[in-house]
Amino acid sequence: MTDAASSAPATPPAHRRGGIGSVLGRHRTAWLVTASVAAFTLLGGSAVALGAATTPAGAPAAVTPVYSPTPTPTPTPPPRPVSTIEQAASPLRTCSVGSLLSDGRFGTLQAQVLRADGQVMFERDADTASQTASSLKVLTAAAALNVLGPDFRASTRVVAGAEAGTIVLVGGGDLTLTRLPSGQEPVYTGAAHLDDLAAKTKTAWQAQFPGTPITRIVLDSSYFGGKTWGDTWPPTERGTGWLSHITALQVDADRADPRVFLSPRGDDPIGRAGAAFAQYFNDVPFEQGTAPAGAAELASVSSQPLETLIPQFLIPSDNSLAEMVARHVAIKLGVGNTIDALAAAIPRSLDVYGIDTSGLRVADGSGMSRNNAVAPSYFTALFVKIHAREGALGIVRDGLPVAGESGTLNYSNRFFGDNAVARGHVRAKSGSISSAYTLTGIIDAADGSTLIFAIFATGRVGAEARTAIDTLATAFYRCGGNLSNR
Repeated sequence: MTDAASSAPATPPAHRRGGIGSVLGRHRTAWLVTASVAAFTLLGGSAVALGAATTPAGAPAAVTPVYSPTPTPTPTPPPRPVSTIEQAASPLRTCSVGSLLSDGRFGTLQAQVLRADGQVMFERDADTASQTASSLKVLTAAAALNVLGPDFRASTRVVAGAEAGTIVLVGGGDLTLTRLPSGQEPVYTGAAHLDDLAAKTKTAWQAQFPGTPITRIVLDSSYFGGKTWGDTWPPTERGTGWLSHITALQVDADRADPRVFLSPRGDDPIGRAGAAFAQYFNDVPFEQGTAPAGAAELASVSSQPLETLIPQFLIPSDNSLAEMVARHVAIKLGVGNTIDALAAAIPRSLDVYGIDTSGLRVADGSGMSRNNAVAPSYFTALFVKIHAREGALGIVRDGLPVAGESGTLNYSNRFFGDNAVARGHVRAKSGSISSAYTLTGIIDAADGSTLIFAIFATGRVGAEARTAIDTLATAFYRCGGNLSNR
């Protein structure tokens, strides 16, 4: 290193005898005058006067030399430290699923796989919004947890009518309310029972109107408004038991048999609820109407909390229950009580999670509509947060079907044959409509890593797309952290 200190000699050189030194000694008076004039001339008014020491006669005069100030050297910054530790290169991921991607059963394939920390490992057209099928229920659940909270319950009430002897059964959007007698469990375990509501009503009525019989029932389903059936929902879904008309007043999601999940649904859910309730009041006549403003409440019962309802609609893919929850989200936000209000309500409710919702197109809460559109990359970004249990999203994670163990992923046509190796390791929401088959969720891979994934098969597809999707998901499971993007 070179700096000012190291370039100077260690000691100044000694003066030689004779020469200018002896001349100065002999003519000291003249020298002093000359030096003073020169110094004054050079330094001007700002010069520092130098005092000369008095010297004995004949002795050489002591001279105080004048030094120019040494410029302050510009500091040289210390060299940047260089690590001596060799940095390891990122490992090359070599496990390819490329041979599976041309499977014609996919129709149009879209997919994305992330590590649990959000790093992209694999993707194919992941940012294009497409039909979601029932995977949309994950968005409905996440939206509801934010807006309604895990403890939310829907209630059914009975109030006094405007006319003597009249009571009003007011639906509060609880499709799980069951007409089975107390002690018998319907599809929705833990649901409120209609006979309990009737018993409470009779007790309250007798206390307020002693001696007056109940002679008429009004059915108020005005809490939900608008159409009861989505524009692109196939009517056959009622006959196969997958979906009911969405009304604020109904029992057992309008199933013919409250104990069978895929029991056929009817065309008049409000009427079915009225008939079931009227039997506790000697089958008095009932009709649709609305409760008087400010009517006194006689009795009420409530649904299970939202944290229970979410797995009840995610695991078996219950369309009616998902639509019920979505409608409550819209009402809570104040954007309306119709299915059309969901287009604004669901994206707005999801903003809290910090993922761009501008590309979402929401037409219902269940995913049954062909008009829903969400990109696979939106699902994976949301599932990173679900896996991390951000906020209350752990309820969604725990409420997902598991391959080979529960819900729609435990059907005989899912994860069978060579794909059975992934059973118990894929926790995800499936979706299937005539034009879209999807699977979105979390994989606990064979190497111990966690993968977040979304697979869409859309367009000209059929039921066999499920097997193609399961095969690709199983390949992700086998590759784990070694999954390449080839």
